[in-house]
Amino acid sequence: MSSHNTTSEPSLPIAVIICSGRQPRVGDQITSFVLRTIQSTYPTSSLTLIDLLSWNLPMFNEPTIPSQIHSSSDYIQPHTRAWSEEISKYKGYVFVTPQYNWGYPAILKNAIDYLFNEWKGKAAMVVSYGGHGGGKAAVQLKGVLEGCRMSVVERMPGLHFPDERVLGVAAVGGELSLEGEGAIWGEMEREEIGKAYGELLGLLWEKEKEKEKEKLGRVAGA
Repeated sequence: MSSHNTTSEPSLPIAVIICSGRQPRVGDQITSFVLRTIQSTYPTSSLTLIDLLSWNLPMFNEPTIPSQIHSSSDYIQPHTRAWSEEISKYKGYVFVTPQYNWGYPAILKNAIDYLFNEWKGKAAMVVSYGGHGGGKAAVQLKGVLEGCRMSVVERMPGLHFPDERVLGVAAVGGELSLEGEGAIWGEMEREEIGKAYGELLGLLWEKEKEKEKEKLGRVAGA
C-alpha cells in the first residue's frame, strides 16, 4: 500500500505505545524517536504517547473474558475500566517493541489481552528494535494484533543496534545517540518509519470511508 496524503483531511487520534516495561530500558527513548520521526513527516498528526510501564497493569484479573465486554463500564476492576477508556480514544496505534528472547514483552501481551472490542476493527503498525532489529518479535506481534481483528501494516521497520558498544549502552539503559552527528539511525530508518506510517494512515482512512458508506446505507434504508 502506498503512503497516504492527508493534507486536506482532518487528523485521526493515534496512540504511540512504549511496549517495554523493563528497568533499565531504552524503549522510552526509541519510542520518542519514532514519534518525532512521524511528526517531522506528518506534522498535523494527532499523536499521544502511552507508556505501559506507567500503567502498571497487573496480570489480567477480570471475571469475564474481554470479547464478551462491550462497554468500559462493564469491567469490574477500576484499572481495566481506565485502560479500556484510554484505548477506546484512538483510531490507530503505533506499537514500538523490543525483542526479548526472540519474542515481544509479557507486559505488552498482558495489556493487549485485557481488552478485545476496544482493539477490534482498528489499525496498527509495528516498529521493533534490538540487536538484530527485533523482526521475530514484530512478526509475532502482528499475528496477535490480527487475532484481535486489527488491520496491521505489512511494512514493519526494524531498528538495529549497529554494534556491541551501542548494545551495551542499551543494556544498561544509557543515553542513546538518536539525533544529529553520530546518530545511530539515519535517513534510511526515518524513511522506513515514515512510509509505514503513511500506510497506517491509508488503512485508517479506508476504514473511515467504509464506516461512512455503511452509515449512508443505513440512512437510505431507513
